[in-house]
Amino acid sequence: MSLTDPLPFSTTPPAHCDSVWRGATLVTMQDGHYNLIENGAIVVADGKIVWLGPVANCPLFPDAEQHEFAGGIITPGFVDCHTHLVFGGNRSSEFEQRLNGVSYAEIAASGGGIISTVNATREATEEELIESALFRLRPLLAEGVTCVEIKSGYGLSIDSELKMLRVIRTLATRLAVEVKSTCLAAHALPPEYKNRPDEYIRLICDTLLPIVARENLADAVDAFCEHLAFSPAQVEQVFNAAKALGLPVKLHAEQLSSLHGSALAARHGALSADHLEYATDDDAIAMAAGGTVAVLLPGAFYLLREKQQPPVAFFRQHKVPMALASDANPGTSPVLSLRLMLNMGCTLFGLTPEEALAGVTCHGARALGLQDSHGTLAPGKAADFIHWPLSRPAELVYWLGGELPCTVVYRGNVRGNHHL
Repeated sequence: MSLTDPLPFSTTPPAHCDSVWRGATLVTMQDGHYNLIENGAIVVADGKIVWLGPVANCPLFPDAEQHEFAGGIITPGFVDCHTHLVFGGNRSSEFEQRLNGVSYAEIAASGGGIISTVNATREATEEELIESALFRLRPLLAEGVTCVEIKSGYGLSIDSELKMLRVIRTLATRLAVEVKSTCLAAHALPPEYKNRPDEYIRLICDTLLPIVARENLADAVDAFCEHLAFSPAQVEQVFNAAKALGLPVKLHAEQLSSLHGSALAARHGALSADHLEYATDDDAIAMAAGGTVAVLLPGAFYLLREKQQPPVAFFRQHKVPMALASDANPGTSPVLSLRLMLNMGCTLFGLTPEEALAGVTCHGARALGLQDSHGTLAPGKAADFIHWPLSRPAELVYWLGGELPCTVVYRGNVRGNHHL
């Protein structure tokens, strides 16, 4: 068990509680392992877990709301720690074109690709972006997501990036879900800055990020370090500006080539480095030293038909926590099921079911800096959990397609369809 994780049991009964949930096996995910408590009970007060353990040891709270399950399992609420859910339009027509043999270069030359999403996002109103994002977010919530990160990065101008970040903040008030906002203005070079990447980076550092920090529009800052995006030197400028403003950093790195962006991110104490197909052993060593989570994104790997797998063996060897996320975005990962990513993480990347479940619970929370409040079942953590009428945790990875029945508890209350 890590030194930062609270103990899975509380021997001191709480003074009061609002509800008691009992009769299922608790999959606590302490220290990244199932750590099962058979026939367990969870005691909740004020939206937090205040006690858990075997039903036989559970204190009596006759005035509390009682919830009895006839078996099944209870997992922590799912954390989707890497998404791009806010954008205008969609690129299903380009997906069809590619399957009909049209190259990405030809699509881009005709006004498609990321620039088409940028144009649609710039043209959309805030309410239009909210409604389209809700359409994509609701299926994730129906499968048990209780915490989601959403990035900007399709505005690529001061006004449009701020618009996206305001939309992300608004989404947190529309649905019963914890939403973390990330500023990804350094996602791609906007057309008006063609051949002037350094000027765009200066705009982000000197103008945009101070506004974002002042208006509390983001919880972290991200960038895309890749030969078709921004260099390590340019990313470092963004990191330095973000850190000077007190904003944590994270990075899209090593998706298409090896620029050692993940090691750069680790040196800056980044919360996470994401994608990582071309990460090296040295990158993994640096990430372990920096406490940087490896976020694996099998949806994009699958849709792009990539062959280079992220170096899971290196991450295991050096004890780098591995998270899984949907990477929901219009171009390379139009994913609306985090549970499907559990299976893909195992079948495509070689994770075990236990590692996959850790990837969307405790390690997903760590990738957002939320390890003290989310991701495991433990006293003091948010009362976000899911009851599944399943016999064992591996079934979450095993079943493909469809919507498994589940009861989602968010901050101690059942999240019904009216919250979606």
